[in-house]
Amino acid sequence: MSTPAPAGPPLGAPGPAEPRPAEPEAPAPRRSLARHPDFRRLWVGDAFGQLGFQLTGIALPVLAVRDLGATEWQMGLLTAAETAAFLVIGLPTGAWVDRMRKRRVLITADLVRAATLAVVVALALTGHASMAVLYAGALVMSVATVFFDVAHQSYVPGLVGLAHVGEGNAKLQATQSVAGVAGPALGGALLRVVVAPVLLAVNVVTYLVSALALSRIRTVEELPAREHRRPLKDEIAEGLAFVVRQPLLRRIVACTAIGNLFGAVSTAVVVIFALRELGLDEAAYGTVLSASAVGGLLGAVASDRLVRWFGEGRVIPLSALAFAPGAALTPLAAVLPFPPQATLVAGGVLFYGAVVVYNVAQVSFRQRVCPPPLLGRMNASVRFIVWGTTPIGGLLGGWLGHTLGALPTLWIAAGGAVVASLPVLLSPLLRMRELPGAPEPR
Repeated sequence: MSTPAPAGPPLGAPGPAEPRPAEPEAPAPRRSLARHPDFRRLWVGDAFGQLGFQLTGIALPVLAVRDLGATEWQMGLLTAAETAAFLVIGLPTGAWVDRMRKRRVLITADLVRAATLAVVVALALTGHASMAVLYAGALVMSVATVFFDVAHQSYVPGLVGLAHVGEGNAKLQATQSVAGVAGPALGGALLRVVVAPVLLAVNVVTYLVSALALSRIRTVEELPAREHRRPLKDEIAEGLAFVVRQPLLRRIVACTAIGNLFGAVSTAVVVIFALRELGLDEAAYGTVLSASAVGGLLGAVASDRLVRWFGEGRVIPLSALAFAPGAALTPLAAVLPFPPQATLVAGGVLFYGAVVVYNVAQVSFRQRVCPPPLLGRMNASVRFIVWGTTPIGGLLGGWLGHTLGALPTLWIAAGGAVVASLPVLLSPLLRMRELPGAPEPR
């Protein structure tokens, strides 16, 4: 952004004998968000929440498969339950969040998730765990997660400013990737000495720490005036219409929705594939997840540079192009003449690195191009579409795994990753460096 030239002397004041052109002021250096106190508090809360989420990501499937003997179909149902709320209440959540203070929504969601997990842990430790208990817990957690995710993505732009959303998203994605590296390895090691419910109890603590960190944010949010509110259905329709009518956003949403559909197909059977068909133990599987998450960390670190090299528009389809080979390496672990762990890690590094680069670019674009009063409804509409496919994918993966087996199901999921990339590959994004709403260079 250009800086205006300094003002001249007051009217009537004597000027210099030989006037010289005024020198423009040097632009103020851009401060890192690491020095933004409220963003640091959000960052700390996010870090603890992400670490706990990763621990649960290994403990819950192990509890289901090892302790409760879950089948492919039951794991598909569990995957569906974990994201069902995005399909059921995804749309109205955005309108509700736009009427609330987003920090309060984040704190409440953390507390609800902590309480729900505490109940599951208590039942499991007393011998009363069952798949029905896991389904119920996953459903309640999914409702809280819908509110948390919509509020979180709508909160960042107002907290840090539109010019800093790219940096903020990159830092949050980097934190998620670090948690993805540390969490599964730590979880796999702990499962050698503690039972899965004890590991779930750690997540209760991390959600409480996250809520505490968020409660210390001092930025005051301005709520829209109550007299400006319209009927809920009109506000929901406005958010959905914005997503559907924005041509670039429509293609990005289609790519993400298809990718999540087939990602859930894979998630439904991948733990059974790794533990039963490849013969990995819990610690080895945790190591695979941790090593794979290094790709996400590399993607977060490299995202700004890749955007500068290829352009913010072009990097979206290029990163989507890497989804399919990354996904294909999971079923290839059963047939390639290499240790299966190495093949799984290679696929995971490629896949997660591409996903993080894709997410940093497209989420930043969404946050900038959308008018601030519409952010909650826009994010909820996007979440409804892109995460609403996940429970469908979980059910589909469970049925395919039960009918065909885990390995053929994983090949179908890899084929779906190819289909997912087409909406952005066959779009103007491949020819664009800048996207609408990009901040002016300083």
